[in-house]
Amino acid sequence: MAERVLTRVHSIRERLDDTLAAHRNELVALLTRIEGKGKGILQHHQVIAEFEALPEVNRKALSTGVFADVLKATQEAIVLPPWVALAVRPRPGVWEYIRVNVHALVVEELQVAEYLHFKEELVDGSTNGNFVLELDFEPFNASFPRPTLSKYIGNGVEFLNRHLSAKLFHDKESLHPLLEFLKVHCHEGKNMMLNDRIQNLNSLQYVLRKAEEYLTTLPLDTPYSKFEHKFQEIGLERGWGDTAERVLEMIRLLLDLLEAPDPCTLESFLGRIPMVFNVVIMSPHGYFAQDNVLGYPDTGGQVVYILDQVRALETEMLHRIKQQGLDITPRILIITRLLPDAVGTTCGQRLEKVYGTQYSDILRIPFRTEKGIVRKWISRFEV
Repeated sequence: MAERVLTRVHSIRERLDDTLAAHRNELVALLTRIEGKGKGILQHHQVIAEFEALPEVNRKALSTGVFADVLKATQEAIVLPPWVALAVRPRPGVWEYIRVNVHALVVEELQVAEYLHFKEELVDGSTNGNFVLELDFEPFNASFPRPTLSKYIGNGVEFLNRHLSAKLFHDKESLHPLLEFLKVHCHEGKNMMLNDRIQNLNSLQYVLRKAEEYLTTLPLDTPYSKFEHKFQEIGLERGWGDTAERVLEMIRLLLDLLEAPDPCTLESFLGRIPMVFNVVIMSPHGYFAQDNVLGYPDTGGQVVYILDQVRALETEMLHRIKQQGLDITPRILIITRLLPDAVGTTCGQRLEKVYGTQYSDILRIPFRTEKGIVRKWISRFEV
């Protein structure tokens, strides 16, 4: 049996060059159809529609070669005659960009910035070397870990926990940032978790062990208020739990982290720290209200979905805050557009309580132009 040999994966540009060499006329026919749509953006399904409109013999020729993979992975096409640029996603988290001069049949590989610049020319036209405002956000996340494996796409929390726990494994002093976070963690100026009686990791570990010994002597359902004063004296504040049982679970999680950090324990501990008390949801969709709006332009399932999610979110936040032993009132705001002329709806009402909730509201903010407040609905694509 012949041995299988690993070969280099060809780039999208190389695959397109190969297709031009093998099926020049068929590929030109497809690119000409796409270019014929005129200046604009074509989504994946529109590119496929142009391919399916080709004669069967052309489709068959392109479907059997490497171009079939390129076509399947193409997410959008930018048309600026005589150029057609393609954004290709061959696998999760990996993008390649190319552009083809349909008349000269020249294929160029583009960097991300070059592709975005080409895309901007749809609106702005060619800048011809003029200065363009650029905002560089790289310094904000230059030291932030980034996954390189596609399996972590959609599992960012797991990736960050693994990365952080790996740093915690390095030595005991690596846990110092966690201690500092717990010391400064507060809500509206009131300390949570730790107070200034705990100054270093050794004192934290000592206090946690003393607290563990004490809690094992109490009934599991003992409310936190019964031993709150005793805990404050040794350096522990509210936020560990509402009963002796939950506080003990939380303290043991942190003791395990201090002893031998691992991703699962870290995720469990961080997930129990009280942090989220206020949530803002932005929704520019159509007529955002609770009655008499379904069927209006750009108004449908999205509005119903957000309202349902807000009710569920408030219930979950109240449940968690109670279990964390805190007396904090959460707040959820849905920010949307104020439409003064939306007759028959509440879209002209600035503040509206969400039905079935205690602490959730819809806050409507007017859009403005140089002529004043926009009184009627306009498509969000015109905003």
